[in-house]
Amino acid sequence: MSVAWRERLRSGGSAALEVCVVAALYYGSARLGLLQELVRGQVTPVWPPSGIAVAALLLRGPRVWPGITLGAFLVNITLGPSVPAVLAITAGNTLAPLCSYALLRRTGFREELDRLRDALALIFLGAFTGMLLSSTTGTAALVISGALAPDRFWPTWTVWWTGDATGVLVVTPVLLVLARAHRPGDVAPVRWAEGLLLAVATVCVGFLEAGRAPLLFLAFPLLFWAAFRFRLAGAAPCALAVSAFAIVAAARRSGPFAGHDLVTRMITLQAFNGSAALTALLLAAVLGERAESQLEIERACRQLASMVAEITTGDHHALHARGPDGVAGEDTGKDDGAGAGEPRSEERRAEERRTRQRPSPHR
Repeated sequence: MSVAWRERLRSGGSAALEVCVVAALYYGSARLGLLQELVRGQVTPVWPPSGIAVAALLLRGPRVWPGITLGAFLVNITLGPSVPAVLAITAGNTLAPLCSYALLRRTGFREELDRLRDALALIFLGAFTGMLLSSTTGTAALVISGALAPDRFWPTWTVWWTGDATGVLVVTPVLLVLARAHRPGDVAPVRWAEGLLLAVATVCVGFLEAGRAPLLFLAFPLLFWAAFRFRLAGAAPCALAVSAFAIVAAARRSGPFAGHDLVTRMITLQAFNGSAALTALLLAAVLGERAESQLEIERACRQLASMVAEITTGDHHALHARGPDGVAGEDTGKDDGAGAGEPRSEERRAEERRTRQRPSPHR
């Protein structure tokens, strides 16, 4: 009984620790995201906690949902506007990733993101569909509490929804990659050099994005390079990096965001972030699926070659077991003259019958 009790305590302690870690990550990433707020101090163009919440549910299961609730409550209680509104926003922030998790599991989603169907499911179900709950609940709570004018409902809803969806698109894949990360055993030094070069190029392009010139398009060659050479492990962090630099440029109103109002900046920013995330996820998934197909073809070819070799080897032994005239060398002792499991020829049988009918010279 004491052993079972200790096991239960250990399991409960592990679950509590996971909840606390999720809450801390949610709160910390929320504070980081609020540095780039655009509407009323609590609506941002990218909401990283939504991506953390979806990744936590996919990796650890539904048991970590209290951590999402606790983190969302701690963030929103400091922002207001009232306790009922905070509770409504917290509920929406909890239900949205749970809905995304349920939809993804319903479709057989795999955390490896190595299939096109997994990438499409994360985009359209995990990000676009699931985050409708948080944006609708949160914006409605702000309007009902009087913190937001009714005519600002749809602009705020748009920023909220796209921010949560972008958080899932750019943050969740990175966390899924990190969860499976391990030190590769036999990687050539040139591969390490290429990875370092990609990281340096991403930072350089990021500074160009945040500069005065409208050079956001320079991010897409990097995304292609990262996806083709490093698959999701390179494409996901690259997409997150270029999106972060674009958000900084939008907040500073520099580059392509200079001289535009909030709606235009948001449309430009979310179009870029969405395009970058879609490019990275879809391209990495297609390349991963192609690589898996090639491995399956190679396995099938090896199996076929092994079967052909076995068949050829079997026929070779059978031919060596026969005599020069096609008759087995060993006699089985059967009356029909079969030797080594092979029937005798008609000519040999006729010769044996003539021999038996010929009179003996001793009679």
